[in-house]
Amino acid sequence: MGTLGGNPRTGLFDDPRLLAGAAGGLVSAFAALWAFHGLPLGMGLFWLSPLPLFLAGLGFGRAAMGIAVVVGALGLLLVTPGLLPVLLWLGVYGVPALLLLGSGLQAGPRIDLTLPLVLLGLWPALLTLLAALLAGAEGGLEAALRNAVQIGLTRMGAEAPEAVVDQIVRLKAAALALWIGLALLANAAGAQGFLQRRGLALAPAPNWRAARLPRWYPALPALAAVAWMLAGSGAELLPLSLCLVMSVPLLLQGLAVMHTRLARFSARLPLLILFYVLLLVFSLPGALILVALGLLEQYGRRNPPANM
Repeated sequence: MGTLGGNPRTGLFDDPRLLAGAAGGLVSAFAALWAFHGLPLGMGLFWLSPLPLFLAGLGFGRAAMGIAVVVGALGLLLVTPGLLPVLLWLGVYGVPALLLLGSGLQAGPRIDLTLPLVLLGLWPALLTLLAALLAGAEGGLEAALRNAVQIGLTRMGAEAPEAVVDQIVRLKAAALALWIGLALLANAAGAQGFLQRRGLALAPAPNWRAARLPRWYPALPALAAVAWMLAGSGAELLPLSLCLVMSVPLLLQGLAVMHTRLARFSARLPLLILFYVLLLVFSLPGALILVALGLLEQYGRRNPPANM
């Protein structure tokens, strides 16, 4: 800041939203770039890549978040060959983080989790449709997922029977959607907690355990399930993948229910650890139980919150 005739003079670069957004975008791009080059701890840094974006957005607003996403994308574009790293970062973190903040941060200010929870199902569904469209000329979505699974198993030095590969292919889209959704939620919660402890948060932290989906949302994965059952042989993977990825918000709601119910028990932490271990070992049955819990909490209670 300079002075002119004794009066303060402010410029564009004195705007904290610009500074916070630029810093957040550069740090996020650096974390992703570290992972893309396969450097030590790269995977951990990749999962933390959206944290600087949420720090900028939850501390300085939508404009700062938008600046962070643009700066991060431009930074990756300038230092990485090709568009794939930039598109990956934007599709996995940049755009969904911007959508989550834009839909969740309300006037007041307050944070409403209804639309962000919906977007955690709709955004991966959109990416799944896009992947199916782009892979259409080379055997469709199933061929693309199967190739990715086989490459991953080869790099790990593992050989799996064809039946196991088929199971992984069927669940791969949903697993990716779940892990990305959890990463976004964890980074957003971490950023909110960090800012709130220092009195820098724009809005109070929401009660994510009380978040509810709109009443119409479960119809979307149900319609995809019907399309899967009616699809002919060889064309059923796309509607199945859409059904699974759009069920992720219901699963997250079930996780919230589980945390709420176990909060009353003194042995809460060991029970949660046991449940998460069982979820990892028995992924599909555990996921179905969580989805059922989420549906029961929203539609089984006498006075559920009204999210129309």
